[in-house]
Amino acid sequence: MDRISAMRVFGEVVAAGSFTAAAGTLGMSRAMVTRHIAELEHWLGEPLLQRTTRRLSLTEAGEACVARSHLLLELVHDVEQVVGQRDTEPYGQIRVACCCAFGQSHLAAALADYLARHPRARVDLWLEDGPVHLVEDRVDVAVRITNALDASLQTRKLSVCRSVLCAAPVYLRRKGVPQVLEDLAQHNCLTASRLDTSQWTFYRNGVEASVQVGGNLSANDTTALVQAVRAGAGLSLQPTYAVAPLLQSGELEIVLPEWQPARLGIYAVYLPRRHQPASIRSLLDFLAERFGDEPVWDRLRAIEKIASSANGIYVGA
Repeated sequence: MDRISAMRVFGEVVAAGSFTAAAGTLGMSRAMVTRHIAELEHWLGEPLLQRTTRRLSLTEAGEACVARSHLLLELVHDVEQVVGQRDTEPYGQIRVACCCAFGQSHLAAALADYLARHPRARVDLWLEDGPVHLVEDRVDVAVRITNALDASLQTRKLSVCRSVLCAAPVYLRRKGVPQVLEDLAQHNCLTASRLDTSQWTFYRNGVEASVQVGGNLSANDTTALVQAVRAGAGLSLQPTYAVAPLLQSGELEIVLPEWQPARLGIYAVYLPRRHQPASIRSLLDFLAERFGDEPVWDRLRAIEKIASSANGIYVGA
């Protein structure tokens, strides 16, 4: 039996989660799918899947096989394109990891457009605010918002993440509008619990200033914090990708606009490889073009107005 075909079937079974679903996608009988997996296991000398009446799970050998099979199939596809002079359409599954807020607000829609352009590709989007390990979690591309990059990984800058200090009008009417940074110590400041954010740092005309803050609510999710701010619970530092529509509608207002929080980079992070699969290269190119140095969420009229009226804007990384 063709081992390349068996690997393709194995990858489809893993992606679909069952022999029956994989058979439907591949257009073959369930018995033929079972035969392909049995032949692959016989060739490797190890069971790849643990089968129960309810679910399939990978064995240790299966974990090792699935990542390497995926890479091998990408190489085979690239050889077919170059030697056989076939079309250059991206092919196969890409597993993409991202934080929940950015994934829900912008990345999911971008991936939908990518897949509409490249129907032979597939994306498994994994939203997770905790740490993601590319090898252990079998992630092809992780989208990270940070200025602290792992030197052992390859990176591609996709865009920039700007933040603003914001609050709901109802909160500002009740508590007053801060006039200087020191006023923040008297306000209820909502923070991200996964970060050490008891001290907020701002920039104006290249000058850095920090202030200690405190509040009665923290959360490990950006969307939850935005909703709390929207409800009038307090002030918060939030990325413009999450709050731009609310600023434009007037549901939130920017506080102390002359003081700018540090900017972060939005990066695609992936494992270094001698040969990068064509599907990953095309996805990186698409996302970099889609978001760009001036992403769409920063081009909204409300953001442009605030930026142009600020006395000094910190130009960071």
